Amino acid sequence: MDAETVSGEMGSEPVNVNEFQALAKQALPKMYYDYYAGGAEDQHTLKENVEAFQRITICPRVLVDVSQIDMSTTILGYKISAPIMIAPTAMHKFANREGEIATARAAAACNTIMILSYMSSSTVEEVAASCNAIRFFQLYVYKRRDISAQLVQRAERNGYKAIVLTVDAPRLGRRESDIKNKMVAPRLRNFEGLISTEVATDEGSNLEAFAKDAFDATLSWKDISWLRSITSLPILIKGVLTREDAIKAVEVGVAGIVVSNHGARQLDYSPATITVLEEVVHAVGGKIPVLLDGGIRRGTDVFKALALGAQAVLVGRPVVFGLAAKGEYGARRVIEMLKDELELTMALSGCPSLKHITRSHVRTEHDRLQSML
Repeated sequence: MDAETVSGEMGSEPVNVNEFQALAKQALPKMYYDYYAGGAEDQHTLKENVEAFQRITICPRVLVDVSQIDMSTTILGYKISAPIMIAPTAMHKFANREGEIATARAAAACNTIMILSYMSSSTVEEVAASCNAIRFFQLYVYKRRDISAQLVQRAERNGYKAIVLTVDAPRLGRRESDIKNKMVAPRLRNFEGLISTEVATDEGSNLEAFAKDAFDATLSWKDISWLRSITSLPILIKGVLTREDAIKAVEVGVAGIVVSNHGARQLDYSPATITVLEEVVHAVGGKIPVLLDGGIRRGTDVFKALALGAQAVLVGRPVVFGLAAKGEYGARRVIEMLKDELELTMALSGCPSLKHITRSHVRTEHDRLQSML
């Protein structure tokens, strides 16, 4: 069943991001939908990533001139139209035959940054040649460091502007839907001629078996200097959830932090990202930018993250669901919907620009508890 047929059966054009997920579920084979949608183990953190936003209320200001709303911001010196970026998510060709090329074009159309996944189904070079989107490159470190080094250097040669090192995956989390579906390790175009992704296993997910063979569990803070030695690009680290690790990140000199629990796909019962954002922001003390991913489904979610100190948010699953449902147009519409909702939220909250969004514009569970003491 193609996306147009699904859309027709579902009725009119989606009016919010969540409706793209329902379209994607009908359009995709079960194995691929479960791969994108699933989380680790009991999927507690998967649900919490979204629900924790719902427990934060917005405290609007009135009688402010909001006739002009400016959502633009700058990330590592690159100006984007709104503080909404595309998170690194693997294997977009499972969602749409154009894969990451369609996603990159959506990013360019929305004037935002795309972070290309290390596990992409299009090559670094293909995505670079497809459009003029600002691109960062996500990195996992493999046991064979020469392979990771080659990918970093290819990204740098092809105009990628930063390396986003994912630090929360010394091993792959237990994703039970992939085990049940016997998820097949994909054909990873970036690794052709470098490494085999063929892993024979009769026990559950081939992807899990591949990651166990490939991922470097020895990776530690000292390896940031190794990464810096092979590239001149700024390095962000993705996967920080604690004050202690935020302080270490500043000490080793990274260019930014992404507060992330890997879309709740690694350690179940790790905290929802929005609940620890403020802790990380305070620890960093403004020295480097803090970004957030996990659970963003509405423009109000973006607003709440900004009020708690994030410089921008990364959006993963919704973009992939948009891609699965309606191709490049769907991926673009997801970003546009979030931008439109953020603009409306800012207007209704009395915030004509991002700098007007302050901590006093939101009330968290912690605030409510404090007020009861």
